[in-house]
Amino acid sequence: MEKHSGKVSVTTENIFPVIRQWLYSDKDIFVRELVSNCSDAVCKHKRLVEIGKAEAIEGDYRIDVIFDDKEKTIKFIDNGIGMSAEEIDKYINQIAFSGAIDFVTKYQEQSTDKSGIIGHFGLGFYSAFMVADEVSILSKSFVKDEPAVLWKSEDGMEYEVSDGVKETQGTEITLKLSEDAQAMFTDSEIRSILAKYCSFIPVDLYYKNADEEAEIKSDDNGEETKEVKEEKPINNKEPLWTKMPKDCKDEDYIEFYHSVFNDMRDPLFWIHLNMDYPFTLQGILYFPKTDNIYQTLEGRIKIYNHQVFVADNIEEIIPEFLFLLRGCLDCSDLPLNVSRSALQQDEYVKKLSGHIIRKVSDKLNDLFKKERESFEKYWSDISVFVKYGMMREPKFNEKCKDICLFKTVDGKYMTVKELTDGKDTVKYTSDAKAQAAYVDMAKKDGFDVVILDEEIDNNFISFLEYNMSEVHFKRVDSELSGETQNEETTKSMQEFFRSALGDDKLEVSAMAMGADNMPAFIRETEEARRMKEMREQFAKMSTGKEDDPYKDLDSMFPVKQDLVVNTDNPLISKLSALNSMGTKKEECDRLALHVFDQARLAHGSLDSEGLTRFLEYNSKLLAQSADNIC
Repeated sequence: MEKHSGKVSVTTENIFPVIRQWLYSDKDIFVRELVSNCSDAVCKHKRLVEIGKAEAIEGDYRIDVIFDDKEKTIKFIDNGIGMSAEEIDKYINQIAFSGAIDFVTKYQEQSTDKSGIIGHFGLGFYSAFMVADEVSILSKSFVKDEPAVLWKSEDGMEYEVSDGVKETQGTEITLKLSEDAQAMFTDSEIRSILAKYCSFIPVDLYYKNADEEAEIKSDDNGEETKEVKEEKPINNKEPLWTKMPKDCKDEDYIEFYHSVFNDMRDPLFWIHLNMDYPFTLQGILYFPKTDNIYQTLEGRIKIYNHQVFVADNIEEIIPEFLFLLRGCLDCSDLPLNVSRSALQQDEYVKKLSGHIIRKVSDKLNDLFKKERESFEKYWSDISVFVKYGMMREPKFNEKCKDICLFKTVDGKYMTVKELTDGKDTVKYTSDAKAQAAYVDMAKKDGFDVVILDEEIDNNFISFLEYNMSEVHFKRVDSELSGETQNEETTKSMQEFFRSALGDDKLEVSAMAMGADNMPAFIRETEEARRMKEMREQFAKMSTGKEDDPYKDLDSMFPVKQDLVVNTDNPLISKLSALNSMGTKKEECDRLALHVFDQARLAHGSLDSEGLTRFLEYNSKLLAQSADNIC
C-alpha cells in the first residue's frame, strides 16, 4: 500500500446525535448554557467599550428569558455584542468553535482580562436541540450599519440563514419546545432552573411569563386600568463573594447564608476567599451550626464559574470532609469538561484543593490562638468536622493536631498536649454519669477525664495513637488505682466469688483501693473494650447462615472483664471473715451477688435481668435497715 496522509472527517449526521444525547447529563442544562451565552455577549461588548472599540449602549445591559406556554416557546434575549452573518457562520455553523476563545485571542493585546467570559468549548448553544424541535437566532451586530440576520434549524444539522428584522444590537434565541419538553418545562420549572443556575449571573436577568396578564385595578370612579408589575431582576449580579472582605459586615455574611442555604440558624463563623494568584478564586465557606448531627451533604458546597452555577460538591476541588461545611466557590480557571459539569484532572485542581484545605485550617488555628474562648464555644458543632478531616486528610491533620480539643467531665476544653502534661495517658469516659465512680477514681489520680461519646471517637483515638505513638487513650474502667494484694488473698477472693456467683470462669483480682471506694469494680482493659467494639461491628455483618464467617464471634472476640474486689472496703472485710469461718453461707453468697451487680451497674454493663434483681434486693436491705433503726 502506498504511504499517504490526510485529515479525519466528521459528519454532523453521525456526531450530532451523540453530542445531543450524551454531552449533557441533565435536560435543564440548556437554560444555563443559553443564559451564559447571553452573559458572554454582554461582557464582550463591555470589554470593547472599555478599550474604545465600541460605543456604549443606551440604558442598561440586560438578559430576558420569556416563557410562552401558548406558543410553546422559550426566548433568550440580550443586548450584548450581537453577531453578523459572517460570525453566525463561524460560531454557530461550526460545531465546537468557541467564540469566547476567539474573542479573547483577538483582543488580548488591548486587554488581557478574561473575567466574565464563560464560553469555552463552543458547544453550549447546541444543548438547545435537546428540548427543541426548532431553534432560531435573530441577531444584530454592534458594528454600525451591519444588517440583522436570522438563522433557523430544526435539528442542528441543516439550517437556513436569511435577512432579519431587528433595530437594536444583541441576540434573540427562540426555542420551539418539543412535545416531551412541553410537558417538562412549565413556568414554575423554568423559574426553578433559573434560580438554580443563574441566581448570580453577572448581568441583570429578567424573567417573564408571556401568558401573565397585567393586573386590573379600579379607581374611585370605577374606571378600570391595567397595572403592569414593576420589573425586577431575578438575580443578584454582585454576590457577596465578589466583594472585598473588608467591605462586608457580619450581618451581610449571615443574610447571604440564609438566602442561599435556607437554614434558619445563623452560621458559627466563615472564611471569605478572595485571591487572584496563583489562581483566581473567590468564595465563602461557612461553618454551620449542626450539634454534630449527621445531615445530608447534598448541595452544601456550590461551585460556580464566572458566577454561573456548575455543580454541587465537586470532590476534585473539595475534599470529602469539607462537605460538612456549606459555601459557594467561584473559580473562573476551572478546567471543566465539555458539559461544564465536572472537572478534568490536572495539577491545577490539586493545588486548588490544597489551597482550600490550608485556608480552612488557617482559620481554625487563628481562632484557637486569638479567640480561644469563642473556639471552645464552637467546638460542640465543629468537633466531628475537625476529627473527620484529620483522619481523611494528612495536611489538615498536621495543621490541626495541636488545636483539636477534648471536653472534660468538668466542662473544660483541653488539647492532647495539655491533657498529657507529664503523662503518657489520656483517661476518658463515654458516659460520665454512668461511670461516675470510675471518673472520681481517675480524678483522684490526677487525670482530667475527657468525654468521648461521639460515633467517630473510637476510630479517632486509634488514629491519634497511630500518629502520636507516645500517647495512649484508656477508658476510666481499664485501669484501677490501688495496691495489688498477695496471691493468697486474690485466690481466696476468687474462690469465694466464683462459688457465690456459680461462675467458675470469673476472673477476680484483689486490690486495696481505700475504704471510701465501692466494694468492687468491673475492670475492662482498653484492648478488650476495642475488641468488643469490633465484635459489635462484625455482628452487624452476620447473616446467621451456615457459611457465615462471623457466626462464632464468641471465640473470635471473647468478652474480657474481671471483677476487682476492694479489700479495704468494710463489707468485703466482713464477707471475707464470714467466708473463712464458713458461717451464713447463703447470706454471704447473696451479698456477693449484690456486690457484683453493683459493680456492673457502675460499669454500665448490668443487663435488665440483673438490674431487676439488684433493685429488689436493695429494697430488701433498706427495709432491714429501717427495722434495725426502729
